[in-house]
Amino acid sequence: MAEVQKNTSFSALLQRFFVDHLQQHRSVSPRTIAAYRDTFRLLLIFAERRFRTKPQHFTLEDLNAKLILAFLDHLEADRKNCPRSRNARLAALRSFLKYAAHHDISALHIIEQALSVPMKRIDRPLLGFLSREEMQAVLDAPDPDSWVGQRDRTLFTVLYNTGARVSEILHLRLDDLVLDGGAPAVHLHGKGRKQRSVPLWRSTASLLRSWRKRLNDSSSRAFLFPNRSGTLMTRSNVTQRLADAVGVAAQRFPDLPRRSVSPHTIRHTTAMHLLQSGVDITVIALWLGHESPATTHMYIEADITMKERALNRLQPVGPKRSRYQPPDQLMQFLVRL
Repeated sequence: MAEVQKNTSFSALLQRFFVDHLQQHRSVSPRTIAAYRDTFRLLLIFAERRFRTKPQHFTLEDLNAKLILAFLDHLEADRKNCPRSRNARLAALRSFLKYAAHHDISALHIIEQALSVPMKRIDRPLLGFLSREEMQAVLDAPDPDSWVGQRDRTLFTVLYNTGARVSEILHLRLDDLVLDGGAPAVHLHGKGRKQRSVPLWRSTASLLRSWRKRLNDSSSRAFLFPNRSGTLMTRSNVTQRLADAVGVAAQRFPDLPRRSVSPHTIRHTTAMHLLQSGVDITVIALWLGHESPATTHMYIEADITMKERALNRLQPVGPKRSRYQPPDQLMQFLVRL
């Protein structure tokens, strides 16, 4: 381990990274601060157990590629983190290392090696989404005559119309709605303090007007979709209410309960239906609040994959091709990889 006299430098650098860089200069969200904080807490605990070094004795030179790789292996093997969580921890460490490179040139060689630790490749499963008929059955499932049923029907409709994340919908307030005038819309507050306005269909605007009249609290700052007590609904509340609606819709579509249908599935459904309707991918990216259209490209890939599968089922039956046989042991090794 590095010498003790350098410990204060690392401690001060890490504190400046959180206070000056993340909070003041970048103004990242509290969730990002918490995620980065937890990463360094886990790292320092791991280093203390592995090297018998107290966190206050940790130095920038100790944060080398060997330690980072061991820490990432620990996350997957001992804490059972998935590759996506592993990559998120590594992204936090990389962000600090890039910051440190500008403030401690003496450790630049260590930082360069640490930054070379690669992200782990993640295989994306084929996106799950509902057909238009299935989505409509889910929207029609809640009882429109009850307070909860009307709330759920309006909530699911706004989710489908906007393609919003469930957290964005739950934090909507009455003054986020624009229902008066010729262009109804809703103002969403997304990840990273990004805001966007999404137009509303006439049917959605009509549902929202009826729901607004039925709300117990009509103040402009009241939550648009509260629970029975008038406070903020939780993500689990929405998931459970959606599961109930899927159960009712299963009377028309019996295979629905065998599929994973979550609030995020509705977001995917919105994107796929927009894509299949011919909406440009850049517009869909703005609609969903993606920072880059590259993120939205996964919907194109999913749509192409589905079309390829359908095409393969229609291929004419031809003569069966013989399987390739590698000529020697080296080729056999390469084929088995």
